[in-house]
Amino acid sequence: MQIQDEVAFSTESIFDIVKLAFYVACGYMAFGIVTRHAQTPKLLALARRRFAVLVLLILLVIGIKVFEDVIAKESAVVDAALLWSIRENTPVAYLGFLKAVTFTGSGKFLAPLTFGISIAFFLTRHRREAVILLVSMASAWSSTYALKALVGRVRPELWSTEWYWGSSFPSGHTLSTAAFATALALAAAHIWPRSSFVVLVLAATWIGLVGLSRLVLGVHWPTDVLGAICLGIFIPLAIRLGLELFSHRSNESG
Repeated sequence: MQIQDEVAFSTESIFDIVKLAFYVACGYMAFGIVTRHAQTPKLLALARRRFAVLVLLILLVIGIKVFEDVIAKESAVVDAALLWSIRENTPVAYLGFLKAVTFTGSGKFLAPLTFGISIAFFLTRHRREAVILLVSMASAWSSTYALKALVGRVRPELWSTEWYWGSSFPSGHTLSTAAFATALALAAAHIWPRSSFVVLVLAATWIGLVGLSRLVLGVHWPTDVLGAICLGIFIPLAIRLGLELFSHRSNESG
């Protein structure tokens, strides 16, 4: 019976992956058709950001799928199995480090850092980067509160854990970290293009570690973290793309 369940789960997972890939491909093809025949400056400018649009589509499709599974409670069995596996395969010696990592995703750490870096951007005349960072973090924090209230998912109780405010979906620490790290990576790519790859690797590592820390500590389900990563990366990318299109339109008008 267990083998049959595993086979059924594997088949369903493969089908879901194919379905998601199909949705992304259709969306990207539709985008290509529209921009190929577009003559408006805004759509022509958007066509030059094909990779950014593709990433946004991927994040959007995966995020919606995760949200649907959480609402329908279809991911409960897989979430529990993954959470136990992560817990059992994480050495106890790493727990102290992961507790320190999880603090870097908290508002106590990110809020003063956000305002400090934003002020530095303004003073050095990188106003767009400051706006992206501030709006991204404000959106991340407000989205976290709204989704937690909307979904109301119960946090894991598989073992004794530290108490955290709010419901489980999404992981606020992971969402905030993803938004902050992505906004900084975009800023670095614009201000110091040569540092783009290094900053991107550091940002991805930080996001991954914060997400992992929430799972090892047992305060979130894996889908809480996955959904938070998708939304956290999506927000600054969408804001950056929107500002570029608005700036392009203003320049055309001028």
